[in-house]
Amino acid sequence: MAKKCGYISLIGVPNVGKSTLLNALVGTKLSIVTPKPQTTRKRVVGVRTDEDSQMIFLDTPGIIDPKYELHRVMMQYVEFAIAEADLIGFMIDVSTQKDPKDVIKDEVEEKLQLTTKPMILILNKIDLLENTKLVLPVIEEYNKLNLFKEFVPISATKLAGLDELIKVFKQYLPEGEFLYDEEILSTQNERFFVAEQIREKLFTMYKDEIPYSTEVQIVEFKEREKGKWYISAEIIVEKETQKPIILGAGGSRIKKLGEVARKEIEMHLGVPIYLELFVKVRKNWRNNKNMLKYFGY
Repeated sequence: MAKKCGYISLIGVPNVGKSTLLNALVGTKLSIVTPKPQTTRKRVVGVRTDEDSQMIFLDTPGIIDPKYELHRVMMQYVEFAIAEADLIGFMIDVSTQKDPKDVIKDEVEEKLQLTTKPMILILNKIDLLENTKLVLPVIEEYNKLNLFKEFVPISATKLAGLDELIKVFKQYLPEGEFLYDEEILSTQNERFFVAEQIREKLFTMYKDEIPYSTEVQIVEFKEREKGKWYISAEIIVEKETQKPIILGAGGSRIKKLGEVARKEIEMHLGVPIYLELFVKVRKNWRNNKNMLKYFGY
């Protein structure tokens, strides 16, 4: 039996569960997950290898109307993901996004109509419906767009419907040899994941708007044969007034952030680490093209 291999882009508006689905499909935590929208900023590449197929997933930022240069760059990632993919998984929250007009704006629909890639509508969060039959009228509405080849209801958090989704993905994958070793779960390096884990904790521990104007940069990452690995990271904020909020009274909040992030990073790396966090102000970094480039956008 011929092997199948290809790229699958997961796209949709913020907070529909793309990162949760990616983590479930790959079987490990790659994308950070928080209740806040716009958590995913960069493209995360996850790899799932079965006996007969290899799926390379591109998790993308949620589709938004750009307000900052950062947002414009994020939306470019979505366009690249559509262009690079062999097939596209467009994801909706079936409990709140029953009307396609609320989700697929004209501009987005135009872009999707132009692509020749097979598109699967993934109807997530079916566990939030009073009755799973309520998914049928939603499928009918989205079917009128003539965009989607298949409709797959799932619950990414409850792992329901994932076998069916994988079966559908395999159906549309092109034939080809595997592109990555079977053990590889992601193409991103450890620095990327460490920075993302610190950023996730920023999102969950600091309320209001602060997390959106923060960025995390790994300054030093020292692997050691003996003793703890050393990791030093900078938390970038946009305004001087944000710095004391991140630090907290007598540095109490950043200390707590460091403790929580360290435990998560140690679980991910499988080694004990010494983590140092610093706060730096880079004014208006979200609108500065040079700074965005320096931060890897």
